[in-house]
Amino acid sequence: MLASHVDPCPRLFFVATVTRSELPELEALARIIELGAGWLEARVMGQARLADGTTYPVYVITLGNPAKEVPAVGYFGGVHGLERIGAEVVLAYLHNLVMRLQWDSSLHRQLETVRLVFMPIVNPGGMALGTRANPNGVDLMRNAPVQATEPVPFMVGGQRISAGLPWYRGVKDKAMELENQAVCEAVTAELLSRDFSLSVDCHSGFGSRDRLWFPYAHKRAPIAHLAEMQAFKNIFVQSHSHHRYVIEPQSLQYLAHGDLWDHLYLQACTQPQRVFLPLTLEMGSWLWVRKNPRQLFSRHGMFNPLIEHRQQRVLRQHLLLLDFLSRAASGHRLWLPTPENRAQHHAQALQDWY
Repeated sequence: MLASHVDPCPRLFFVATVTRSELPELEALARIIELGAGWLEARVMGQARLADGTTYPVYVITLGNPAKEVPAVGYFGGVHGLERIGAEVVLAYLHNLVMRLQWDSSLHRQLETVRLVFMPIVNPGGMALGTRANPNGVDLMRNAPVQATEPVPFMVGGQRISAGLPWYRGVKDKAMELENQAVCEAVTAELLSRDFSLSVDCHSGFGSRDRLWFPYAHKRAPIAHLAEMQAFKNIFVQSHSHHRYVIEPQSLQYLAHGDLWDHLYLQACTQPQRVFLPLTLEMGSWLWVRKNPRQLFSRHGMFNPLIEHRQQRVLRQHLLLLDFLSRAASGHRLWLPTPENRAQHHAQALQDWY
């Protein structure tokens, strides 16, 4: 049963009709929405348009308790069109939830205490084109109005030379791309409006380890909620003793202009009474290439597992992480630092990461 203030009648809210497309991920999302018609709310935040006029919807899916008193978790994928595995991880978890809702009474009780927000395919146009950037040639993770305060790697840190080159930031002082505006609208409405929220943005393509990054990307200074991030790491490690994630600030690897999650985190910090902890999952795609070197000859293969059993293993592995986030949000009052131990958490984080 859902909380008494949540309408228990099965229904699905649409601001736009679910559409089929030649994108397998969008077709999978449409099927999940149909299967979850009794529990999900779905709406289209915008339409990504290709040069030939073809359009693809940018969906946001929500379930759980809509009351602003409960915490929330956001799940994002497909920001870079080449990294399809990120979208597939989020879709796999959403499908898992929908199937469990048909029989899992404990999940129903959990959803009384948390709001879950999904944007599995942020950049459907880039995914259709097989490009990292969106159809305008803009890298969505370099497009936010955040300027690095320290030197960034040439090109990789974001450039305004040409949309024909990777890591293009877009035209200076122009509004963010439609896809980023959709993410910001969803995050502001569903996450930043609550006292506590988490998010994870699923990517691939960095090294041979799976990494969980947190801000900042635009400078090396610690975030305001460093103690909270340390406490989050502690409960994850304690409950997943055999995990293989490296949890660290992104700045330990490289700095970049225009990071979307830096932008949203800085927005959240204007409300100091609230806590927003955005994470980025960087799946180590070099592992897949090492086991199947032929993937080097495919742009898709450089960022995604091409062999079916490896893809299934990746989806299973990260399902545990995504489910942990919803449980951590539900129980956040039990593990967030208290005034008495916050300084200890902060000092430990400085020692671990800085």
